Amino acid sequence: MRFLWAALIGLVVGAIAKLLISGTGPSGCIPTALLGIAGGVFAAVIGQALGWYLPGEPAGFISSVIGAAVLLWLYKIFKKA
Repeated sequence: MRFLWAALIGLVVGAIAKLLISGTGPSGCIPTALLGIAGGVFAAVIGQALGWYLPGEPAGFISSVIGAAVLLWLYKIFKKA
């Protein structure tokens, strides 16, 4: 059940990140959900390194959106190169 919840939240987070970062990017439900999940993991790792989160603590919703937006932005930069 935890994986289903992560996929649903990831889908919402990824969709919001796609709305924030305009242009083309990976499309579809599965890539969007994976983007959101990766954004949450990215935000949690960065937050733990900065001392914002305890080890094993997940990132919050807003930081997950920011993490997904950063990953999408990096994807677009490297795709152009």
